[in-house]
Amino acid sequence: MSQTLSASTLLAVPLAPLAGSVIAGILGTAFGGNVIGRRASHTATILGVLLAFVLSALTLKSVALDGARFNQTIYEWMVVGGLKMEVGFMVDGLTAMMMCVVTFVSLMVHLYTIGYMEEDAGYNRFFAYISLFTFSMLMLVMSNNLLQLFFGWEAVGLVSYLLIGFWFNKPTAIFANMKAFLVNRVGDFGFILGIGLIAAYVGTLNYTEIFAKTGELATLQMPGTGWMLVTVICICLFIGAMGKSAQFPLHVWLPDSMEGPTPISALIHAATMVTAGIFMVARFSPLFELSDAALNFILVIGSITALFMGFLGIIQNDIKRVVAYSTLSQLGYMTVALGVSAYSVAVFHLMTHAFFKALLFLAAGSVIMGMHHNQDIRWMGGVRKYMPLTHWTSLIGTLALVGTPFLSGFYSKDSIIEAAHASQLPAAGFAYFAVMAGVFVTSFYSFRLYFLVFWGKERYDQNPDAHHHDDPHHGGHGAKPHESPWVVWVPLVLLAVPSIFIGAMTLMPLLFGDFFADAIFVDGAKHGAMAKLAETIHGWLPMALHGFVTLPFWLVLAGALAAGYMYLVNPALPAAFKRFFQSIGIYQVLDNKYGMDAFNEKVLARGARLLGVGLWKGGDRALIDGAVVNGSWKLVGWFASMVRRLQSGYLYHYALVMILGIFVLMTVFVWLNK
Repeated sequence: MSQTLSASTLLAVPLAPLAGSVIAGILGTAFGGNVIGRRASHTATILGVLLAFVLSALTLKSVALDGARFNQTIYEWMVVGGLKMEVGFMVDGLTAMMMCVVTFVSLMVHLYTIGYMEEDAGYNRFFAYISLFTFSMLMLVMSNNLLQLFFGWEAVGLVSYLLIGFWFNKPTAIFANMKAFLVNRVGDFGFILGIGLIAAYVGTLNYTEIFAKTGELATLQMPGTGWMLVTVICICLFIGAMGKSAQFPLHVWLPDSMEGPTPISALIHAATMVTAGIFMVARFSPLFELSDAALNFILVIGSITALFMGFLGIIQNDIKRVVAYSTLSQLGYMTVALGVSAYSVAVFHLMTHAFFKALLFLAAGSVIMGMHHNQDIRWMGGVRKYMPLTHWTSLIGTLALVGTPFLSGFYSKDSIIEAAHASQLPAAGFAYFAVMAGVFVTSFYSFRLYFLVFWGKERYDQNPDAHHHDDPHHGGHGAKPHESPWVVWVPLVLLAVPSIFIGAMTLMPLLFGDFFADAIFVDGAKHGAMAKLAETIHGWLPMALHGFVTLPFWLVLAGALAAGYMYLVNPALPAAFKRFFQSIGIYQVLDNKYGMDAFNEKVLARGARLLGVGLWKGGDRALIDGAVVNGSWKLVGWFASMVRRLQSGYLYHYALVMILGIFVLMTVFVWLNK
């Protein structure tokens, strides 16, 4: 087989979902006259994503087995000076893996949506959106230059805005999508500054050309400062990742984004969009390796996110929000791996997490459907008897999430913990404590959700809020739960398979093989975490067997036993703990989400409003309208009124002025010639 991939084949990968999106979004909606119905709309989008997945899988096979690579310009848009604006693809191990993850999870979500959104009036519009998102994400991961990366980056943000606010008659959904949009703009401001610095100092946006000039970048300083230019660039780029990958303190949008339909929680906020920042940092590893300051910054941010976002998951009662906070925590784990230069470990966890977290979100949606759109886990219980397939797939996802040996999450999560322990960076000690403590926290809130939903006493008929549900178009109260239709549970089963096996299958090739050899760069002399990992990990079987005697496993077991005792054996204990933590103020801190929302609303938003009022009253109304616009005509009017008095109509007045004018001119002329 040829070592070069076909440009036309690669082009078909993102264009197939785009074509499906256009068909469903135009012909299947009122915008295009509702020419086609629901069946044609979901068929067009599913076929587009299926084609993209098949081509992505074939590309991965060529890359992994035959060493095929692709790095070419597809279309040159324009040249500004020496700066080329182009569309191009770079396909290596990192890209091929991301293509498969994005298209497979998207395909599962498309299938799942047939059942989940069956009765929704916006059925065709939803399929158009999720297919358009798939196109945007593929353009992001396949790009070979920063311009196309930024296009995909902003496109997934736009489609996320549309999907979070899909039910646009629901005030909380509108608030959530605006919040997501604004918070991401904060991160994107830093991201575009980083891109601008690269363009200014390197003179190109092409990845390969940028990486070829890393030696020059490493010697430059920011003008007027003592800061290394590469450190500023890396921190700016990472601020963009903080917004997109929901890192503290730009994490506040992700839990609220659960206001959108459940399928997009799995597609966007678990498996794909939120991992764009992780992918971007891994792609730019040659730059980040030049700055220990930037790596320490990444490490601290990731550690805070991994631990403190997990704490918030403990007190949540909405089934989707519990899973959302676990997403935040796991993104923190990935960021910790990036900070210790274990980029391949971060991407490995990105991949395993995509499967089991999409599984957990879709299982949560299945529970919501079976519970007649109740989302409060306090009013569930005993659901396993009525929804056996959802129960078993949820259990698999939970075991993978907490890091149970032999399941996929164990291999990637334990590798992150070991990498943090092996790192010599100043912030590595705090990072190791955070990820280790996070193991217990993750296990506790995960099994709390599992036990409250699937075990214990049935409480679904005691819900005081009969109308609290995911979809404002549906309701129900008091009816027994029921298993979801096959279009919902089949994707759960298909996602459960990689949630079990993918970690063991890919551990050695991804971390210690040459799969990422030309995609990820690590300076082993300065950052030796990966070298130490290679000394301790000798295969999937020895690692899993050894995992049963390590501290993380016992922390997982302790978290599961604690949750089981508190919520099954002694249900009065959680209430007692709640009263105790309320008495010392800790519960209020967690319930208020560390005050971040209040700070944003009362300080940043209010400050922005004050600034806006000041600019409006002081700048627009007083300066522009008052001084410039109104002031100018008043000045002209006053001057005209003065000049008008000189126009008397008498000839002798004009003769006098002429004589006086000649006298003044003669005086000036004589004075200048002295």
